Amino acid sequence: MGVLLVVCDGMADRPVVELGRRTPLQVAETPNMDKLAEVGSCGIMDPVAPGIPPGSDVANMALLGYDPYEHYAGRGALEALGAGLELGPGDVAFRCNFATVDASGVVLDRRAGRISTEKASVLAEAIREALEKADFGVEVEFVNTVQHRAVLVLRGEGLSKAISDTDPKVVGKPIKECVPLEDTAEARRTAEVVNRLTAFFREVLSSHPLNKELPKPANAILMRGAGSLPELKPLGELYGIRGACISAVALIKGVCRAAGLEVLDVPGATGSYDTDLGAKFSKAIWALGNGYDFVFLHIKATDVASHDHAVDKKVWFIGEVDKALGGALEALSLDEDYVVLTADHTTSLRTGQHEGDPVPLAIAGPEARPDGVERFDEISCSLGCLCRLRGVDLMPILMNLLGKVRRFGA
Repeated sequence: MGVLLVVCDGMADRPVVELGRRTPLQVAETPNMDKLAEVGSCGIMDPVAPGIPPGSDVANMALLGYDPYEHYAGRGALEALGAGLELGPGDVAFRCNFATVDASGVVLDRRAGRISTEKASVLAEAIREALEKADFGVEVEFVNTVQHRAVLVLRGEGLSKAISDTDPKVVGKPIKECVPLEDTAEARRTAEVVNRLTAFFREVLSSHPLNKELPKPANAILMRGAGSLPELKPLGELYGIRGACISAVALIKGVCRAAGLEVLDVPGATGSYDTDLGAKFSKAIWALGNGYDFVFLHIKATDVASHDHAVDKKVWFIGEVDKALGGALEALSLDEDYVVLTADHTTSLRTGQHEGDPVPLAIAGPEARPDGVERFDEISCSLGCLCRLRGVDLMPILMNLLGKVRRFGA
């Protein structure tokens, strides 16, 4: 037996006025999701804790069984791991955005018009070439990932992650000065390096020919989430399983790498609406048939739709996920494998933000207990036999179904 865990980023939502005060899951055509709910065990899940809006990093860490209150060491390090970078104990990593700013440094677009990955790669290469000729007293590594996203790693002696973000997190405000959050020489030094890099990046990007062609030039880098290497005991050691991750998002890849999962690349996986869902599910099915006990399949664009306040796109994309899931269910047997469907957090179409509301969960497979739930949505699943649980409870439940959890007590 194996487990396919499908996590649709930000798929859960609140009732939406434009949808007659229903959620996108209640409106979308989802016969295959509903089938999982009908034949499986259902419930609702608080990714971290009731009422706590989680970041995608801590939410997915919790879904893999790690208590983020104990293990979280900053988002930047997870982004760096997901980008394929190696981190040492003293390194400090940042999550970055290419952004559009005006001449005074006021942020006009935090995502530079969602610049394409190809164009961002051109700009990232220009930054790396300029860094080779500069001296900041530490080693600096900059790599772009998907669209406007990038990671920055500082390596050297005397660094600290106890510094503030430069990202104001809203448009209409200037890039923030990085300040130390601890009264230490290490924090002061790291903040100084970050501020020098912020000015350096603006100078390099503002003069690049590509930015003169773009309607929203990517002429600045915003940094946030300074972090260090997290210490997680791999899932293979905890449960004796071989696991894999399928995702287009560097952050999710980083969380999975930290947990000891092997990241499987899928051509056509973009992290946006045009992602090749069929290819991602096909790779997951291949993995389950080739020695992997557990496959973590992450889908991003449901979250993108909510951040963009795109009601129709969210409903449509949920339907596309359902179609791809249907193809996977035809190839798999629920008499042999478990298929699990959930979201990592609620993302509200109205606010465009992560919220602290619970998400629906369905577990279908050989020994899952059918509980009378017939639809997969936030309300229907709340009536299931799994009741209300925490994100960190999910992995023990799944590993128990696989017979991978040791008995507690005599």
